[in-house]
Amino acid sequence: MADFTSFSVLRAACLDLPSGSPAASAAVARREATLTKPPGSLGRLEELVCWLAHWQGHAPPRLQQVEILVFAGNHGVTARGVSAYPPEVTVQMVANFAAGGAAINQLARIAGARLRVIPLSLDRPTADFTQQPALSEEEFLAAVAAGYDAVSPACDLLCLGEMGIGNTTAAAAIAAALFGGGGARWAGRGTGVDEEGLARKRDVIDQALARHAGVLHDPLAVAAAFGGHELAAILGATLAARRRCIPIVLDGFVCTAAVAPLAKLRADTLAHALAAHVSAEAGHRMLLDELGLRALLDLDMRLGEASGAALAVTVLRAALACHTGMATFGEAGVSDKPVADTVTPKAAS
Repeated sequence: MADFTSFSVLRAACLDLPSGSPAASAAVARREATLTKPPGSLGRLEELVCWLAHWQGHAPPRLQQVEILVFAGNHGVTARGVSAYPPEVTVQMVANFAAGGAAINQLARIAGARLRVIPLSLDRPTADFTQQPALSEEEFLAAVAAGYDAVSPACDLLCLGEMGIGNTTAAAAIAAALFGGGGARWAGRGTGVDEEGLARKRDVIDQALARHAGVLHDPLAVAAAFGGHELAAILGATLAARRRCIPIVLDGFVCTAAVAPLAKLRADTLAHALAAHVSAEAGHRMLLDELGLRALLDLDMRLGEASGAALAVTVLRAALACHTGMATFGEAGVSDKPVADTVTPKAAS
């Protein structure tokens, strides 16, 4: 069980991280070089298998136990009119997940992944962060620990997602606090607010930045001041996965913003993370650029609930199938020599 008793204890855990297994990724690269294809011709599929092996620590990597964690939380800032939907939709959608009626239920099944939805204090929304920190230090650390403890050590790959009305406002506020630019740079339409709602959202973020100016130097304090229970849990799960050498797949804008404080604490913290897709939500592409993450897919999605992450699993499975299933040049009896190396030059006349 995680025991984060203070920001300083959590900060120490965020800075003490394993580095993966170069030997495993090197073994994958050696096999890739023998497969019946021109070198590098499968592009990122080859890189993905190396990445999986590096963090799992064995070659070939495995995708037998793939888990999707969706954390759900509510946000007090919704009282400011920043969302097109009321906060009770969070509870209703959690029930829909349980009944198997959401997009993520279908995508998890197609991806061959186990889906777990973890509601966090849905009856106790965060505070309105224009007035006070969204979460106290104690509340934040408890949510981080809940996410940390939710990660199964036996997991081969972990996908992370969220559900929470108002959480694109929280995510935009975190991004603005960490990387600058204010509400105008980071706020998007989220669940579909109109122009008036978007203006309110930007103004709310700017009010919050002014209110919490004194903590903007501390990434963990930023996460508590502007975030939410589900964002803190995603941060905790990401930290647990890194410390246990489990590769992870991040969903969209909210999920990426939730883990951004980790990267501000230590630049290589997200080396074990794959950005599943670039969301249609304003700010996601910029945030990925700030973090040095390259999205795998670009499908104009902005649903959340780990939907993009689940789709990315299907690409990872395809990459691994090619790596393990293809024949080598020797096995297939195919020449691995380019024409220039096999044609005998004409004798000089």
